[in-house]
Amino acid sequence: MLAIGFDEPGGPEVLRAVQVAEPHAGVGQVRIRVAAATVNPSDLVTRGGAAHDRYREVEPPYVPGWDAAGVVDEVGAQSRWRVGDRVVAITKPVLEGGGAYAEWIVVSDDSVAPLPEGADVVAAATLPMNGLTAVEALDVAGVRSGGTIAVTGAAGAVGGYVIQLAKYRGLTVLADASARDARLVADLGADTVLERGDDFARRVSEQVPAGVDGVIDCALLGSAVLPAIRDGGAYVALRPPRLSGTVESERGIDVHYVMVLDRVHDSAGLAELSRLASVGVLTLRVAQTFPATEAAEAHRRLEAGGLRGRIVLTFP
Repeated sequence: MLAIGFDEPGGPEVLRAVQVAEPHAGVGQVRIRVAAATVNPSDLVTRGGAAHDRYREVEPPYVPGWDAAGVVDEVGAQSRWRVGDRVVAITKPVLEGGGAYAEWIVVSDDSVAPLPEGADVVAAATLPMNGLTAVEALDVAGVRSGGTIAVTGAAGAVGGYVIQLAKYRGLTVLADASARDARLVADLGADTVLERGDDFARRVSEQVPAGVDGVIDCALLGSAVLPAIRDGGAYVALRPPRLSGTVESERGIDVHYVMVLDRVHDSAGLAELSRLASVGVLTLRVAQTFPATEAAEAHRRLEAGGLRGRIVLTFP
């Protein structure tokens, strides 16, 4: 079958079309005919080699990709899914049979959810990894209904989901944005939109002098945002310290680093995200599509920055 992979880490040019063995569903698994697979910033990290130690023992080619949408075309024993079900799924890139940049993927039942009602496969593919990352960030922050959070990188895919999920949970949201993104971030539901930049903490403090209950730092501003958080509040970064730098706690602030790997088998969480997308609580945003065979160009486009929404690879 066709997959997009690489043999050695490097720039976008290392990505190539490869032929690999067609997988089959085992017990409690499904095989999905992939129609669309999302390109995420973490795919650039995988391809670039920063996480190479995690998959060094895997036989190349290494296939990236966290999330996909398509149709179940094979089920293993004890699976609760049926052939023909339209679904979204989250994978472990490179590991457990490879990532989502492939014509077929095999995943556990609990890594799959129904396609959101009314969504096409391209838009739906943007939901699993980014949505579950936002859920994990909010859960570890632990801010209860009625509380206040600030969000950096709010116009991005994860930042947008954080805003919308936080509002759904009854939180007040302050979010950053450039001038061109201010309307977008407001439309996503932010109560207060502040100019983005290194002085974001000061702007937040002007609005909430006692400090917000938590910051979800999608932009990875790090320690610079801690002054915006109340004593004993929460700081959440979307990457581990080895990729984003260490943030030292101060004033009793709890520091967390989100790993979406912790949610790969969260079937209930993924199903809830699909439901929320179906009823309009979550907005699925696609920036651009590329044929899967042009994955290298898709990576170059993502690296260039400035996108609002995710790039999606399509399979015929």
